[in-house]
Amino acid sequence: MAYKTILVHVDEAPHSAARILLAGELALQEGAHVVGVATTGISRFLYQNETVDDNDPNLARHLDILRERAGHALADFAPRLQALGVQSFEQRILDDEPAAGLSLMARHADLLIVGQLDPRGRGPDVPAEVLAGSGKPVLVMPFAARTWSAIAVGSDGVASPGGPAPARHILVGWNASREAGRALQDALPLLRRADSVTVAIYDAEARPGVFGEPPGTDVLAWLERHGVMAQLVLGQSERQGILKRPGDVGGQLLALAGERACDLLVMGAYGHSRFRETLLGGVTRSVLDAATLPLLMSH
Repeated sequence: MAYKTILVHVDEAPHSAARILLAGELALQEGAHVVGVATTGISRFLYQNETVDDNDPNLARHLDILRERAGHALADFAPRLQALGVQSFEQRILDDEPAAGLSLMARHADLLIVGQLDPRGRGPDVPAEVLAGSGKPVLVMPFAARTWSAIAVGSDGVASPGGPAPARHILVGWNASREAGRALQDALPLLRRADSVTVAIYDAEARPGVFGEPPGTDVLAWLERHGVMAQLVLGQSERQGILKRPGDVGGQLLALAGERACDLLVMGAYGHSRFRETLLGGVTRSVLDAATLPLLMSH
């Protein structure tokens, strides 16, 4: 597994620059090509709707304004990558809604970088939608992300590909699900370069035999065969209600990440249906909403 094509969503949000920065850092590490994508927000299905008059001057003017905004969002994309020394990149404007357009383009990429949903709840929930629709690993940058590089830039203004990895201390949320297994596989390029990796398992005793004996043995052995030496943390969630269901595992993962000064959380997304998690809550939803560090998720 390697990230040779990195797709990054570029918009007018304040933390869009942080996404471009991370994409550039990863490109230097992986020798990857970066594709910056801005969208107009108009569904591609509009163009297939025969009831829409594509000769309407008002429609044409509206489309021009939206494309101009998308172009403005991309204005700093190339300069920021060039400042890091990234050589291979391109930018595109898509006439589509953000999540739909990104999900489609991500099928020709190895990694998709998007921004966390605005805490005020404005705009589409791009992270949730691309996780469900892209079929690729999604790296979600927090709303309050860093804007300085983790890779040293020399006096000539070019960053060294051998600099420190963007994710140096990684926490893995492991529940032995299909989604978690996919996320762990997708994160291998980052895990191999990390200074430290912690694997957290909650409520292992509730599922005997699933995590190896003793719990965590199997996942640690798999990582070691891939050159990743990890520490194990076994936790117990607070049980809630008459049925003693597990409590807020998402909140406990984020708290553990803070305690260990982690700069990336890796986990599977939507082990239950997205509808169920949206309606009833779940680990994915709580982490997406409350994270203050980057998340690498796979579904």
